[in-house]
Amino acid sequence: MTEYAGDRARLPAGASGASGASGAVGTAGATPDEFRAMMSGFPTGVSVVSATGPDGAPRGMTCSAVCSVSLDPPTLLVCLRDGSPTLEAVTDSGLFAVNLLHEDAQGTAELFASGNPDRFGLLPWEQAPEAAGPHLVRDAHTVADCDVVLAQRVGDHVTVYGEIRRVVRRHHPRPLLYGLRQFRAWPRS
Repeated sequence: MTEYAGDRARLPAGASGASGASGAVGTAGATPDEFRAMMSGFPTGVSVVSATGPDGAPRGMTCSAVCSVSLDPPTLLVCLRDGSPTLEAVTDSGLFAVNLLHEDAQGTAELFASGNPDRFGLLPWEQAPEAAGPHLVRDAHTVADCDVVLAQRVGDHVTVYGEIRRVVRRHHPRPLLYGLRQFRAWPRS
């Protein structure tokens, strides 16, 4: 266990600051390209975070930065690009939906990553009165409707924590995955 004293970490007896057998030590200030390359080797699920803008129009963006935070109360986090219309709709409304995409929804992931302003006109979606944001009825296997409980800016993104108010399952959950800069389906057993 690492003990923290001020800004300096003390390592347990016998531990060193070197990482791996090569003895390589991290340097201060990784570049964005180095970080992107590192994270591409960490496969993740793919979602579309959606919300309703102040003008009543649907907003949404592809998001692979989704993480469970707490079981009690059920809470997750999403990381959204600072300045995006989706983030603005989320923070203005205090609500958002996380649409977990299924294995056949690669085109939807690419569409919502493209910035196409007509994305919601190109696929089926709905927003019931109790929904926190638009639900992608064809492409999401599960949707979580969330209330914003905290938003925190870090670098060029904002981490938004959402307490889940409702979970809607639409299809068998065979998730769409992203890693090594490629989309893949969950392997069949």
